[in-house]
Amino acid sequence: MDRFFRFKEHGTSYKQETIAGITTFLSMAYILFVNPDILSAAGMDMGAVFVATALAAAIGTIIMGVVANYPIALAPGMGLNAFFAFSVVIGMGIEWQVALFGVFISGIIFILITLSGIREVIINAIPAELKYAAGAGIGLFIAFIGLKSAGIVVPSEATAVTLGDMTAGPTLLAIFGLIVTVILMVRGVKGGIFYGMILTAIAGIAVNLINMPSRIVGAVPSLAPTFGEAFFYIGEVGWGEILTLQLLVVILTFLFVDFFDTAGTLYAVANQAGFVKDNKLPRADKALLADSSATSIGAILGTSTTTAYIESSSGVAAGGRTGFTSLVTAAFFLIALLFSPLLAVVTPQVTAPALIIVGVLMASSLGLIDWKQFEIAVPSFLTIISMPLTYSIATGIALGFIFYPLTMIVKGKGKEVHPIMYVLFVVFLLYFAFLTE
Repeated sequence: MDRFFRFKEHGTSYKQETIAGITTFLSMAYILFVNPDILSAAGMDMGAVFVATALAAAIGTIIMGVVANYPIALAPGMGLNAFFAFSVVIGMGIEWQVALFGVFISGIIFILITLSGIREVIINAIPAELKYAAGAGIGLFIAFIGLKSAGIVVPSEATAVTLGDMTAGPTLLAIFGLIVTVILMVRGVKGGIFYGMILTAIAGIAVNLINMPSRIVGAVPSLAPTFGEAFFYIGEVGWGEILTLQLLVVILTFLFVDFFDTAGTLYAVANQAGFVKDNKLPRADKALLADSSATSIGAILGTSTTTAYIESSSGVAAGGRTGFTSLVTAAFFLIALLFSPLLAVVTPQVTAPALIIVGVLMASSLGLIDWKQFEIAVPSFLTIISMPLTYSIATGIALGFIFYPLTMIVKGKGKEVHPIMYVLFVVFLLYFAFLTE
């Protein structure tokens, strides 16, 4: 095992890698409960999504560890799950089975892009500012969902949204959870989001806002409600109902967000571990192949896009240097399958603080945008602000991709815009012309 993962070459050991793997798991274990909560809003079975989340995370992380030999864990991505549930299923009215099919196809396209070697062309075609804007916008969107779940922000006929009842029990519980989680994160506690959820759930039980679970360990829920449903549904309704321009936009958005989120995460974690040499990431193709494969596998199991997690950096900080760290993390995701009864205590008030904190972390990319260049600031701002205000990640990306070529042409920089961006400009114009009727 140590020869396969090259422990000596990386200056590590079984003990160091095991501690790192556990650290990574604790840092991202919150997804086991947050993902089912979000996807259940799309009408999906919560127990089945819990199992799909754990299995997709375990399988994807194992592939990453064995094939790419990186200490990087994967799981259904935050932001992508929100886009799946709230933008695609609820906003566009697409059945969740069709949305899963879109995730599956985006994974297949990602695999083909990786194998063909054209990923650099696509990455370079889209300006960095729009990538940063998309990340920040998704962060605001996720935080907005968290604030709604907490009852801190509520609908208003007069002003669209307004402050909720801050004296209501569930809202106070969410605020308590947010404060606790912020304290843990500020203090640098590994797995602060996960521990914050645990403490919030315990507090909710103590004040009778959450029912005590009947047991902690139980049988693994059935995966049947989601497994392969994307393909079963197509068999029932036929391809004519599936292959639409609407689905194309969904697939492109899944692909876009996953592609650049993965690339950024891989580079950041690998750079922290000291793997990046001459601004190049060794075994990048294998790492991207692991990620894209996990996306398609996760869709078959019944969950939204599976992607590399930036929380892997906590394991690297704890000494993780090889794929063995990933194997340890994957093992804990499999063990977690036995703890499904705890889903009963994970109410929206328990997950809300996690969503808000993840939003804060994602919004950090705002500082990377050059706001002094107005031709850059306009499309970036529209991308960011449109996501929470229209309740749609796709709309934010579409507006940014439409305005960027326009502002660059007016500025006299039209030749600096990659041809692919002009193609996407037309695609998203069609999106607004036909999908929003």
